[in-house]
Order: sequence, then C-alpha cells, then structure tokens
Amino acid sequence: MSRGGASKDRSDGPDRKCIATGEVQPKHGLIRFVVGPDAQIVPDIAGKLPGRGIYVAADRVALDQAVKKKLFARGAKQSVQVQDDLVDEVERQLARRVVDLIALSRKGGRAVAGYEKVKNMLQMEEAQVLIQAVDGSGRGKSKLSTPHFGTYIGCLTADELGLAFGRQTVIHGALASGGLTKRVVEEANRLRGVREYDGGKGRREG
Repeated sequence: MSRGGASKDRSDGPDRKCIATGEVQPKHGLIRFVVGPDAQIVPDIAGKLPGRGIYVAADRVALDQAVKKKLFARGAKQSVQVQDDLVDEVERQLARRVVDLIALSRKGGRAVAGYEKVKNMLQMEEAQVLIQAVDGSGRGKSKLSTPHFGTYIGCLTADELGLAFGRQTVIHGALASGGLTKRVVEEANRLRGVREYDGGKGRREG
C-alpha cells in the first residue's frame, strides 16, 4: 500500500525522489547512486549496492544538473567526490545493461535479429518489441513498424546490438513478450533518457 492508501501493483519497490527535479517517481525511472568507501559517488545501475541510495531521474539534463550544482553532497549529507565523466559513465553502464539483457533474452529464445526474422516475427504477431539501431538506414528501418500496443527501442547503435546478438553489427531486432522483455524496455527507457539523442523519435506507430 502507498502512503495514500492506494495499492501498488509494481514489484520494484516504493517511489523515490529525484535530487535534481524534486519529482517523486517509481525507482525504475531513476538512477541510483551510493557513496563509496572513499566518499566517491558511484552509479548503482542494478540498484543492489549497499548504502543509502541517492536518486536522480534517468534524464541527461537532470544528471548534469546534479553534478554541476553539487546536489550529490546535499543528498548524501556529506562531502563527496564526483568524477568528471559521471554522466557518460552512467550512459555506458546503462547501455551495457540493456545489451546484456537482450543477450539473455536471445539465449532464452525470446529475441531474434535480422530483417527477415524480425519481419516474420512481426507478421506472426509474436513480437512485443521492435528494436532498431539508431545509426541504421532510415529507409531500411521504415519498412518495419512497431507492434500494435507494442514498444519501440531505438537508442542502441548497430555495434551495441551486434554485441547483444553475437554478431558484428545488427540493425533490426525483436523481442517476444514475457521473460526479460519488460526489464529490457525499462532499462532502454532509462538509457534513452540519458543519451543525448532520441533514436525512437517517429517510430512508435503501430
């Protein structure tokens, strides 16, 4: 139950407040940080490191603001050290997490790559998520549409998708429902917020 008495259906715990925006939202839309032994601010992308969590919205502007205005010290209630490339490091770790989750989905038989396989999965209405490389050909990507009531992920590069599918590069991928798909979508949403470009713009039609 929430403080207001409303039942919470989510299994990812209570809401948290962003130190930059002041907004309260579910933890899956935030980046957790902790203070390390050397008073260094450490990104906790998986949300499992020990210590009191400090939360910032998964948004590059909010993260930049937290660094520039020294809001981590306020959130930690102590002096802290913040690495110069903290926001870039968060982006790198998020990208790695999305890639790893897609790779696990592939091993579990819920992810396919390649234009023909993705097209077939979409036609069979077995796809829940369409994934396309942000640096892929716009003309080629326009030939495939997001599943009806499904999700589009367009914030990964062809090289990153290649890592997920065990190939050199991948432009098109798709995920079936169930398994890790929900987590892939949530992590991709966080990554999209932190990356400076929006690879999914204009590709959410069904």
